[in-house]
Amino acid sequence: MIELLSNNLPLLAGFLFILGLLFGSFYNVVIHRLPKILNREWRETATEILKEADCKVDCPQDSLPEKYTLVTPRSACPKCGHQITALENIPVLSWAVLGGKCRSCKASISVRYPLVELLTATTFALCGWAFGFSWLLLFAVIFTSYLIISSFIDYDHKILPDQLTLPLIWVGLSTFLFLDPSVIQPSFAPDLYSSVVGALCGYLVLWSIYWLFKIVTGKEGMGHGDFKLLAAIGAFVGFKMLPLVIILSTVTGAVLGIIAMVINKKGRDYTIPFGPFLAISGWVTLLWGEPLTGYYLNFLTP
Repeated sequence: MIELLSNNLPLLAGFLFILGLLFGSFYNVVIHRLPKILNREWRETATEILKEADCKVDCPQDSLPEKYTLVTPRSACPKCGHQITALENIPVLSWAVLGGKCRSCKASISVRYPLVELLTATTFALCGWAFGFSWLLLFAVIFTSYLIISSFIDYDHKILPDQLTLPLIWVGLSTFLFLDPSVIQPSFAPDLYSSVVGALCGYLVLWSIYWLFKIVTGKEGMGHGDFKLLAAIGAFVGFKMLPLVIILSTVTGAVLGIIAMVINKKGRDYTIPFGPFLAISGWVTLLWGEPLTGYYLNFLTP
């Protein structure tokens, strides 16, 4: 099986597509539950600190089960409590067969669930096509997974948890502890030096913009999680590719931000999270950064 996958790109991409569907189903759970788990932890920590300081604590409890993790309790319909069976949890197919509705109460099931599964499957397959059967593929899939989960959590809650961004930085930096630099493809940072400098520059660029904007306007233009996410991206792609990431994220953020303002009929104060645009740009750069940079330079050259 391994020999077949290593010598046949279409077969490898197909295998990763199916694997991505399965992982995407779990990522839906992480996207939904992780912010709730973290919110409970933050509340408990804050309550303990206030009690130690002899402050009056009147913090309402959440409505989550006592044991609430990424794997327990089983997924259930939020409206009627019907527990999702294995047959009702087949990626994409179950949603289509059920017509996007709960089997028990017929409440609508968001189309985002199959979309996340299809997004994960497609990006996994593209990683396989780009990097082949190699250790680079493993790091690319890990990178992709973190970006997908982080993007949707940021979109929903406008937070990029340290539990996601910090491990991704270390994974990026650790690439060169396991891989010989001679086998690294151009889309990855070419060596440990480029990876470390990429992480430092990624963090400092947005950190500087944040403080400049705050000094000038007195407002916070972005969250600290964005600094860490760009640091993680820099660790993977290296400092030479960071300008491309920043340009792509700025352009896509501006265009889609204006579209969102028009659709939602919001004014200039309307805010959208920057994390998803960084994630999209970082992923595109990892897979196609080298040719995109080449096209850009050729376009500028008379």
